[in-house]
Amino acid sequence: MYADNWFVLYINGKLVAVDPIDFLPHNVVSVDILPEYPMTIAVMAKDNADPATGLEYGDHIGDGGFILKFSDGTVTDARWRARAFFKGPLQRDTRHPKVLHEAIPANWFAVDFDDSTWPFAQEFDTRRVGPKEAFYTADFSGARFIWSADLDLDNTVIFRTRIDKPGWRARWNTRPDLDISGAPLR
Repeated sequence: MYADNWFVLYINGKLVAVDPIDFLPHNVVSVDILPEYPMTIAVMAKDNADPATGLEYGDHIGDGGFILKFSDGTVTDARWRARAFFKGPLQRDTRHPKVLHEAIPANWFAVDFDDSTWPFAQEFDTRRVGPKEAFYTADFSGARFIWSADLDLDNTVIFRTRIDKPGWRARWNTRPDLDISGAPLR
């Protein structure tokens, strides 16, 4: 996965990965997963925007972008749902910036969350997103950079998709028999 600038990833309602670098520099994050289908993927991605102004690096309008490719063939594309929850600066006004923050649903990552009214993600060309060097060292072939409708002004975006694999049968147990309830998370 690669995000401009940060992301958190849930699969089937379970936290799987948090971008380990706070916004800068951009980086590629690899995770190991044992997929269980159907697989509901939920991602919150954030651009490095000031919460009060929506501006980056002082007085600039930034841009976002998120791309994902799993070894099972799952990729980001326009079939994902995408909804922005933080926008700004509204009307691209950098002199008197205003922002819009919408409440993020508490269960946005849950398998049964209803995203059916959300718009589909928009695909963006790699040149438009402008990823840094780390992006080019990974194989993202077949995947597309996605974001909500406005790559520049939408600063917090949630993506969701469901991957079905008809006829798939688990060859492993992802629910351990081992009791780890008392172990620290980190």
